[in-house]
Amino acid sequence: MTDAYPRIASVTPRLRVVASTGSTNADAVAGAAADPVGWPHLAVLLTADQRSGRGRLDRTWTTPAGAALAVSVLVRIPRIPVERRGWVPLAAGAAMTRAVGAQLRGSGHTVGLKWPNDVLVDGGKICGILASVVPGEPDAVVIGSGVNTRMRAEDLPVPTATSFAALEREVDEDQLIADYLVALDEQLSALARGGAGASGVRGEVEALCLTLGSDVRVSMPNGEVLLGRAQRLDDEGRLVVAAGADETAVSAGDVVHVRPDAASRP
Repeated sequence: MTDAYPRIASVTPRLRVVASTGSTNADAVAGAAADPVGWPHLAVLLTADQRSGRGRLDRTWTTPAGAALAVSVLVRIPRIPVERRGWVPLAAGAAMTRAVGAQLRGSGHTVGLKWPNDVLVDGGKICGILASVVPGEPDAVVIGSGVNTRMRAEDLPVPTATSFAALEREVDEDQLIADYLVALDEQLSALARGGAGASGVRGEVEALCLTLGSDVRVSMPNGEVLLGRAQRLDDEGRLVVAAGADETAVSAGDVVHVRPDAASRP
């Protein structure tokens, strides 16, 4: 099945394509933990039929077979200091945003990044990304992405989602993921050389991030809800949200962009 993805195969040292699985992230984490040598940096596991995907706040979802592409990539980041690693999932989001944008170039659609790493097209979510550290290997991270490719508009799980098919656009899955992997590797190499600012990673993320300057509602992992204006990213990649005179640095949470008149409502 890897013959169907020659561009991806030219970028990654290990490509495994499976007909179906519960979760590519769970499989990749387990595989990398059991066989570190067999899972080198930029190793990829891919399927068009993921049955038990997971997202932020431990949400689960399923998609019709062939309607979405699930891809997990193992990255090894020993040269990135711990204090910079909050930028890793953001760099992945920026890399996928660029890859999706390349597929839609000239179409008139607007592609951007919702903090920390959801890819939006015309405000609709086309891709979500989740990073998982491999147990016992803090320098190994699996970054999973779910891209809505051939999902029909009537099959989209929520009104805020979209897909290439719903946009009436063909997607070259091989080129999409190859572009993503190249950009991701470049961003991680930059982070290893210097801080987010000096490396250009911060500027790349900020240039694509639609959340900055928006009124937001953030559902926190502890169940609290934060309402305010997304002001900036701090040095660790956290989203700084201002509510009146108070500022909160958010490291994890589910962000919703809201209209200014809705941001003050409970």
